Amino acid sequence: MKSLLFPLFRIPKVFFLRTEMDRLLASSMFFGCMMVTIRICHTGRLVFIFMIWNLFLAYIPYALSNWLTARCHADGTSLSTPLPPGARRRGMRGLLSLILSLVWLLFIPNSFYILTDLYHLADGYRSSKVPEWFDLILILSFAWNGLLLGILSVRQMERLFVRQESVLGGWLFVYPIMMLNALGVYVGRYWRYNSWDIISDPLELLTDIADMIIHPFRNHYAWNMIFCFSILLTLIYRMMRGGSKALA
Repeated sequence: MKSLLFPLFRIPKVFFLRTEMDRLLASSMFFGCMMVTIRICHTGRLVFIFMIWNLFLAYIPYALSNWLTARCHADGTSLSTPLPPGARRRGMRGLLSLILSLVWLLFIPNSFYILTDLYHLADGYRSSKVPEWFDLILILSFAWNGLLLGILSVRQMERLFVRQESVLGGWLFVYPIMMLNALGVYVGRYWRYNSWDIISDPLELLTDIADMIIHPFRNHYAWNMIFCFSILLTLIYRMMRGGSKALA
């Protein structure tokens, strides 16, 4: 076990600030957290402090995919290129990498869940002491950071698991992931489950999901939301991926 965990401690502390995108992400997330802090100081209420926790949960899958990508490059291996017969892959095929990939799959819906925090613009979180535009910018900041973290993280995992020249393979990877994300968002927003419940209370969670699958017509509201949200996330992902090339 020590030999499996040792690579984690060889990563320098500045690992997640090593690229320009990492530094921009850090600045953007810091901006959102500062807006929450200013709001708390101005109103004397801890409203929206939960969004900082939501952002932390959204960052976990990005940190995991970042680490997996770095390990894959460090080992000189990649799942997007075939190995010679009998060759052994030490990076993504390792036990630790497999476990972290499963943890990533468990946490990635948190990145897109923050988009639904836009609901709070129309509920009881408003305060007469704070302009409406301030809350709009605050929530949009967190929603944007969560969306970007999720898109970047899914892209990193796609590069690790799908051959670069396989367009069909990309779609077969991305859409199922976005469908799982939409399912996770629905379960979190409407059923109030979180990522930890798959460990702390898996039976109840799996029972509810099984009931939704067995009785699709009775749960049409849920499936309508999941289907539409998964298409939206897939389109956003493909457009951002294509847009990055157009803007380059």
